[in-house]
Amino acid sequence: MAITAPSPSIFLFLSLFAITFSLANSQSFIGVNYGQLADNLPPPDSTASLLKSTSIGKVRLYGADPAIIKALANSGIGIVIGAANGDIPSLASDPNAATQWVNANVLPYYPASNITLITVGNEILTLADQSLASQLVPAMRNLQNALNAASVKIKVSTVHSMAVLTQSDPPSSGLFNPALQNTLKQLLTVLKDNKSPFTINPYPFFAYQSDPRPETLAFCLFQPNSGRVDSGNGKLYTNMFDAQVDAVHSALTSMGFQDVEIVVAETGWPSRGDSNEVGPGLENAKAFNGNLINHLRSLVGTPLMPGKSVDTYIFALYDEDLKPGPGSERAFGLFKTDGTMAYDAGLAKSSQQAPSTSPKTPVTPAPNTSGWCVPKAGVSDNQLQANIDYACSHGIDCGPIQPGGACFEPNTVASHAAFAMNLYYQTSGKNQWNCDFSQSATLTSQNPSYNGCTYVGGST
Repeated sequence: MAITAPSPSIFLFLSLFAITFSLANSQSFIGVNYGQLADNLPPPDSTASLLKSTSIGKVRLYGADPAIIKALANSGIGIVIGAANGDIPSLASDPNAATQWVNANVLPYYPASNITLITVGNEILTLADQSLASQLVPAMRNLQNALNAASVKIKVSTVHSMAVLTQSDPPSSGLFNPALQNTLKQLLTVLKDNKSPFTINPYPFFAYQSDPRPETLAFCLFQPNSGRVDSGNGKLYTNMFDAQVDAVHSALTSMGFQDVEIVVAETGWPSRGDSNEVGPGLENAKAFNGNLINHLRSLVGTPLMPGKSVDTYIFALYDEDLKPGPGSERAFGLFKTDGTMAYDAGLAKSSQQAPSTSPKTPVTPAPNTSGWCVPKAGVSDNQLQANIDYACSHGIDCGPIQPGGACFEPNTVASHAAFAMNLYYQTSGKNQWNCDFSQSATLTSQNPSYNGCTYVGGST
């Protein structure tokens, strides 16, 4: 019997379906922290409306504020709620207290409010006062049992600072503090048994503060750089975020828990700070968060976990004017309290771009500026090659500058860099910081296309 080949329209439909699924899936990785240490926050309903107007798919609360949980009902937004540090002793010692906590903070709202995770305490294992450390795992276990008894499919975890690691560089050598390993083994067993995530707070911002060199800043901001090779396995890292996440993965692997999912509970960059602080600033915050979001959407993953982005909650939704500490602590907000953006990090729903349906066709994003991104005059070949390597490793199609490609000739580093840098800029949202490349690039209104080589860009 003859087999009839599927029509081209079937393949087009499947391709469009795959694109739609990929885009929806990519958004599931982007969340935001909603801290409330402020006296000027908008009402919960206004915040819920703001969140629904963005591509943010998840929100993490530090407690279980009923007004916010109710305001997010039927929004589809995933919600992480928290049991406070002060709740841990009763949750650990009395299963009935865990049941009462679930009855008060979960059952009245679920499933209309899409509660997906409960975090028990915050950075307990690295607190100076270790009185709660031994009670953490029993509290988590009792709370998970109470949820299971109520037939509620919500996972339980706890949030850690990067200080639970004593070694993180290179990433393949990541190790947990030996003094914590007994507690961590019990904790990880609970997580594994319940398919719950290990949640961590990596901050490239703090890594830069401890090593404030220009090359470190580019590495932390996902900007073009020569990268860092892991001496343990030879893998190349082009940003600090991946390096920190993979260090945690290596630490989990060293204890036999490599299959436990990693969730980034907090990461971010402040838009301002005190005069003596290194790193805060509006442009740095835009670059970090904008490039992080593009990195997550690309589904590239990390060198040790390729092809999957980790769930990441950006800190924070709003500035928190009552937080103690340096000025930067009060300036992590993505949005102002009037609902306008503090800066454009690419979270508007219109910022989400579909990937190309053809591997040889560059993506044309929705325009928010004009022109093409090209190298500045006088930039060295070494810098331009670093720009090529960076752009080509971040999801763009560099086939046209390979031998036989439409843009291979002239076979020069400058020509290839112009193509790769421009395509990265065009497909990353066309934001000004996407045409920075460590100050080696500039925007031009002159179309660099030639012969069979067509550059995406220009006025629309």
